[in-house]
Amino acid sequence: MEHLSWPDGRQRCFWANPKNERYVRYHDEEWGRPVHDDGKLFELLLLECFQAGLSWECVLNKREGFRRAFAGFNLERVGAFTEEDVERLMRDTAIIRHRRKIEVAVGNARVFRDIQRECGSFDCYLWQWTEGKVVHECGPTTSPLSDALAKDLKKRGMKFVGSTTIYSYLQAVGVIESHEPGCFLSGSCLSGGGA
Repeated sequence: MEHLSWPDGRQRCFWANPKNERYVRYHDEEWGRPVHDDGKLFELLLLECFQAGLSWECVLNKREGFRRAFAGFNLERVGAFTEEDVERLMRDTAIIRHRRKIEVAVGNARVFRDIQRECGSFDCYLWQWTEGKVVHECGPTTSPLSDALAKDLKKRGMKFVGSTTIYSYLQAVGVIESHEPGCFLSGSCLSGGGA
């Protein structure tokens, strides 16, 4: 994939939009870095589920709106949302107003909390799939790992967690490191660390 010429001289993944500073910061500072904080893992899962059928850039541009609308991505509060909250969110122009996705976010928060209770943390649940190791691959949009994880999450009751969505999520939280060869971050996120 051909790389753009960047003013700072650094090469980045082809999808990073140089005209969107928020997107560039996301690429440089977040995407592909191993995340071990359950709050951040929940936030990114919620956002990935809203991305289904849309671009990540669209979701990212509304991230602060989502943060306000979904109680700072507070798991307990989102899991306790009622039908009144769903109606409130349907009127909120700062987010993607899709009733099914809003309802799914609430239901998925409850399943996320159940997984925490069972495994001690969502972090423990997620990273056990790779025995705590980062997987390095670039190009696919699904894999046997995302297939298996999506299947398990669906069995537990999560929705909007198909293999493609879960693969994208795994890339976002650094379980899969997919910075392209030539990107200044390619292979740089080898250690755990958190984001």
